[in-house]
Amino acid sequence: MMNEDILHGLNDAQREAVVNYDGPSLIIAGAGSGKTRVLTTRIAYMLAQGVDPASILALTFTNKAAREMRERIERLVGSRARYIRMGTFHSVFARILRENATRIGFPESYTIYEPNDVKNLVKSIIKEHNLPEERYKPQAVAARISMAKNCLITPGAYLANAVLMGEDREAKMPEVGEIYNDYCARCKRNGAMDFDDLLLQTNILLRDAPEVTERYQEQFKYILVDEYQDTNMAQYVIVRRLALKHSNVCVVGDDAQSIYAFRGAKIENILSFQRDYPTTRVYKLEQNYRSTQTIVEAANSLIATTHAA
Repeated sequence: MMNEDILHGLNDAQREAVVNYDGPSLIIAGAGSGKTRVLTTRIAYMLAQGVDPASILALTFTNKAAREMRERIERLVGSRARYIRMGTFHSVFARILRENATRIGFPESYTIYEPNDVKNLVKSIIKEHNLPEERYKPQAVAARISMAKNCLITPGAYLANAVLMGEDREAKMPEVGEIYNDYCARCKRNGAMDFDDLLLQTNILLRDAPEVTERYQEQFKYILVDEYQDTNMAQYVIVRRLALKHSNVCVVGDDAQSIYAFRGAKIENILSFQRDYPTTRVYKLEQNYRSTQTIVEAANSLIATTHAA
């Protein structure tokens, strides 16, 4: 397919965001502004320009989004789209961990615990510590452990952190740090990781195995992240580390809309992108294809008021 065919129908802002794929890019796009189309067209355009699909890492938040993006790219450039490393953060890094798990003390065939497995393990550790379950509710303790992992706080760092320990004492759960410590030791002994470990352990792998990090930095010359405003600390650090060598990182997001705050999403990640990558080009997709201009302006003024409050 010719480049002009791939670019057909894009407005000027979308086109600019598609063709300038070298170097760091921040694409600010509200709902209905065609951001998914821009992301998929950008990847298709890169492939048409001769970029190796295996050198592209595309990260999304849902399997559905990843599947739809891949299908759109295939429609534009054919079967080469299959060789792109594309998927959710958790699925992509679960695969990277399978390839390298032994480097951090896990078997390649590690088990991934479902939320129910996590809750049951936490519950049994609470019981072993002879702690009252009405105060140490397994769900609440599991949520605290999840928060720590998403902020890259290991059990040792948790136990040494006066603020976290103070919060636990305040919540009348001073033993959470010890439970967290036992929980991680038990997971390792069982050759298991939970959902949050897929990010935490990837960070540990990239921190502790420099030659593994170098291999992936070399492989993934182009990194694209959808819904960047929903990334948490663990996801932010992984992307930053992998992009260090080439800095061809493109993030798409809406700085006014973060829906994953409960998972530790940090809107600061999108706000500080230009500080992290000083040569960033910013593209604003402001034409809305879903809503009338009146609705868009009303929504924007509401968002501006909320931010100012």
